[in-house]
Amino acid sequence: MRTIRRKLIAHAKTAFGVEPDRPFSTAPDYEVLRHPDTGKWFALFMDVPRSRLGLPGDDKVDIINLKCDPVLAGSVRDGVGILPGYHMNRAGWISVLLDGTVPYRDILPLLDVSFQLTRGGRAGPLRGEKGRWLVPANPGYYDIDRGFAGSGDGTILWKQTGRVRVGDTVYIYVAAPVSAVRYRCEAVEVNLPQAYEDENVRFTRAMRLRLVRRYDAVPIGRDLLEKHGVRAVRGFRSMPKSLEDEIGELYRTQTQ
Repeated sequence: MRTIRRKLIAHAKTAFGVEPDRPFSTAPDYEVLRHPDTGKWFALFMDVPRSRLGLPGDDKVDIINLKCDPVLAGSVRDGVGILPGYHMNRAGWISVLLDGTVPYRDILPLLDVSFQLTRGGRAGPLRGEKGRWLVPANPGYYDIDRGFAGSGDGTILWKQTGRVRVGDTVYIYVAAPVSAVRYRCEAVEVNLPQAYEDENVRFTRAMRLRLVRRYDAVPIGRDLLEKHGVRAVRGFRSMPKSLEDEIGELYRTQTQ
């Protein structure tokens, strides 16, 4: 049936404009999703015996191989449904069971990350587009409203995060008790030398974010995020385009 595989492929077509190919003549059921700019694989669908994955049983199970940041790969793997990459570099790839052990909504952000990691060099936006990112903020550590208000030019310094480049959009998710996306910003400077350390945070490089819009009138809370596959915002991650589009529609409607 491969229900989850089909749903992921449909999502990739809608979100990234890609469709699978089948490069293995000896394994026609294997399907590959390639990044449209680089041609690199960002997903490989296979069905393999469970025993080859170190799992009990000899029946075959549908899996997807996804690229993962080596720094995060160890914390992502749970030993049950998310495993070291099968037949891939285990430091940078994971294998996810598609038999229902891992819910579809939990696989979507992993697919999104894999797509971003295979986009090519660190410089230059994807197909002329700007990057879209989601970062968490703890209101107990920093008053963002006060930071923007006190800056004089509507900007704040933020810990340099991942692959953010000048012109990229950065959405800030404010943790409990707010638990919602509250700000849309534009990165106007990146990789600024900025040594800072306190009891809560430490960084040596920063980026300057310019406030574009506050989301106060319509909450962008956890229900909406989960609808688009974002179950938690514990660290820097890409922003699903479908979520960005819905936020844009919500606020266009709210201002009419």
